[in-house]
Amino acid sequence: MPPQSENILTVNIKITGKVQGVGFRYFVLRQAQELGITGWVSNKPNGDVEALAQGDKEDLEQFIAKVKQGPSFSSVDDVILNWEDGQENYTSFEID
Repeated sequence: MPPQSENILTVNIKITGKVQGVGFRYFVLRQAQELGITGWVSNKPNGDVEALAQGDKEDLEQFIAKVKQGPSFSSVDDVILNWEDGQENYTSFEID
């Protein structure tokens, strides 16, 4: 049975540091798939990575902790979280 929509939270995540060209988006995709998180991740022109993640609070907290670590060749300087309301519901997690 799918989770109740009122339990689904949405967070926009901006990740700065050495996060492009190091497999960061694929790392984020794998973490999202393991935790049942939906949404997307993409490289930004300024060198940052941005993600939009939807899931329950516990899964999102685990996801954010993994994103802050990043894959072995990355170096995360900062992770900025913006919790959002009223986003569309995603059915999968994709690399944009």
